[in-house]
Amino acid sequence: MTAATKAPAPVPPAAEAADVPPRIGPRVHAPRLRALDGLRLVAALMVAGYHYGGRDGEIARAWGTSPKHQFPSLHEWFAYGCLGVQVFFVISGFVICMSGWGRTLRAFFASRASRLLPSYWAAVILVTAVFALPVVAYRAVSPSDALVNLTMLQQPLGVDRVLGVCWTLWAEVRFYALFALCIVLPGANRRRVILFCAGWTLAAAIAQTAHQPLLDVVLMPEYAPFFVGGVGLYLVHRDRRDAYAWGIVGVSWLLGQHYAVMRLWHAPNPDFFSYRTSYGIILVVTLGFLAVAAIALGWLGWANWRWLTVAGALTYPFYLVHEHLGWVAVEGYHRTLHIPSYATLPLTVVTMLVLAWLLNHFVEDRLAPRLRALLTTAR
Repeated sequence: MTAATKAPAPVPPAAEAADVPPRIGPRVHAPRLRALDGLRLVAALMVAGYHYGGRDGEIARAWGTSPKHQFPSLHEWFAYGCLGVQVFFVISGFVICMSGWGRTLRAFFASRASRLLPSYWAAVILVTAVFALPVVAYRAVSPSDALVNLTMLQQPLGVDRVLGVCWTLWAEVRFYALFALCIVLPGANRRRVILFCAGWTLAAAIAQTAHQPLLDVVLMPEYAPFFVGGVGLYLVHRDRRDAYAWGIVGVSWLLGQHYAVMRLWHAPNPDFFSYRTSYGIILVVTLGFLAVAAIALGWLGWANWRWLTVAGALTYPFYLVHEHLGWVAVEGYHRTLHIPSYATLPLTVVTMLVLAWLLNHFVEDRLAPRLRALLTTAR
């Protein structure tokens, strides 16, 4: 969800056939996969729909009543929006494999850190400051916990989170670490990536049966199929006739839908907020895989509008701020200004997109290149 989405530079056929790491040198700027940018925004909007209308909790306090009453016919659909996270993970697997191919470990680290940290730091500071205002009724974390949040390690340390969505960043960081150690450090090639996907898939399945917390933290059985599936789809992007790549994608889809159903399905119960059917969960996961596959195969190359690049740039800061600051916006629009719920919802989304644009323009565009240059040249 957080990486640049450019198509790979061409690889010499002889080198690819021999499965040797590509020569490390200046990276060729290939055409951007703008459809992938658009898909990232779609996934982010799915998650926003879930946070604003597909669950109870603090958002019910913002609306004044449960979203079940605010959106009597739509809340069941919004409940499926949480699966946007799984779609993000598939996209991330694709993009991280693409961006890490041919990079040194230092360049890969600099790329990831400069992409993640500037907006993240700004979002943590912004949400902490807003929640500290006397007119905002939501609890702010302690100053000590807010400082720990700047490290992005609050999840394993058990510290209160400033951003509710940061648990997905902790999953992303662990994926980056595995990919960096197993692929980027020795040098990316097809054989090594295939072995990485197969090894991680098998190890994650073993971890599921071992019931060892450390293995669960490192191998992430519940999310590994989505990251691995995205990596497999990048191999398909490089060679659509690669049977091993298609095998990786197929197995990942089968395991991914299993974990999604296991986590999100429950028997019909009127006391629950909403009911997601197993068929609906499988359908959303399948559509996520199919969407990335269509991009990998070049079927969506016609979606090359420049505004999709802007959409992709806004996705990450939007994702960071939309939940907690969305509570404040919903309460202000709906309960203070008495704007109807059907208008408050899109108005809140637009407000968060405008805030995301400000973060992208004044934080990311200015700090990310400097941080990348600093980390690339530092010794």
